[in-house]
Amino acid sequence: MSVPRTPLAAALEHRPLVLDGGLSNQLEAQGCDLSDELWSARLLADDPGQIEAAHTAYARAGARVLITSSYQATYEGFAHRGLGHEEATALLRRSVELARMAAERMAAGRAGVEGAEAGRAEARGAAVERMAVGRAAVERAETGQTDPGNAGHVGGGAAGSVWVAASVGPYGAMLADGSEYRGRYGLSVAELTRFHRPRIEALAAAGPDALALETVPDADEAAAMLSAVEGCGVPVWLSYSIAGETTRAGQPLRDAFALAAGVDQVIAVGVNCCEPGDADRAVEIAAGITGKPVVVYPNSGEEWDAAARSWRGRSTFDPGRVRAWRDAGARLIGGCCRVGPERIAELAAVVRSH
Repeated sequence: MSVPRTPLAAALEHRPLVLDGGLSNQLEAQGCDLSDELWSARLLADDPGQIEAAHTAYARAGARVLITSSYQATYEGFAHRGLGHEEATALLRRSVELARMAAERMAAGRAGVEGAEAGRAEARGAAVERMAVGRAAVERAETGQTDPGNAGHVGGGAAGSVWVAASVGPYGAMLADGSEYRGRYGLSVAELTRFHRPRIEALAAAGPDALALETVPDADEAAAMLSAVEGCGVPVWLSYSIAGETTRAGQPLRDAFALAAGVDQVIAVGVNCCEPGDADRAVEIAAGITGKPVVVYPNSGEEWDAAARSWRGRSTFDPGRVRAWRDAGARLIGGCCRVGPERIAELAAVVRSH
């Protein structure tokens, strides 16, 4: 499979890129049952076409970075389902392949559209073509489709590119008991490093453009993950789940972000799976402490009830926040739980307009 010619880190130097939204809510919208302990990772074995369809929905909405379905995919979790090491490795690899297939399909589709538009322009003249392109833009906005030329704004030969980030979730995600929102598992940094390294190696070998060390609740686990990615040959971003100006485990964000400040392999730092309002100050802190591009993709604002395994409250996700996040240093901007393609399309429109 092909990869974008422009490395993700280089693309971020030119313009913010739009991330996708919550994979699980899109899969549920497609009719998938995610009640299993493996969550969306179950579909890697049982119905991979649904995962590719979800990735495609976000790419069509304007996402330029797709995050794989490996968040809750671990050797331990798959073993609990009776899958051996080789089978689990194949499923981890598949998570990257499915996202890459969706990315390639979108890139190929945009190239075809651009070629057709160029042909019409030559035949009808520049003035008529401008009118046609304007009408097409309106139609795409009304139908939720994306502007085929949007990715060209990032420069550096990145026109048409869609990148793939392999998700590496926290240890607590494997436990499936809500501890991913608390941290403090009672394990040492060395023990957490040993847990994370095997699947990081498997995901890196599948050829993603980056590893997303995401929803990390604890600075100790972040240290373990940064140790585990050393030598894997793939750039990473580090994203904490937070409450106010601390990690979920209670450490000050300044200290948590500082872990990545001098690590060249880390191309972005930030937050995800948090309240949209908490992201505002977190973006500023991340940029100020590390000097790196910031990644930010909060939840809808609804609250997860782990006991009832359901969401409650109302959405407070506002694509209008993008302007402030961008001005504070955000370069990877998207949504997490309960943020669907419609919201990503709105967010992408804001990014395009600035």
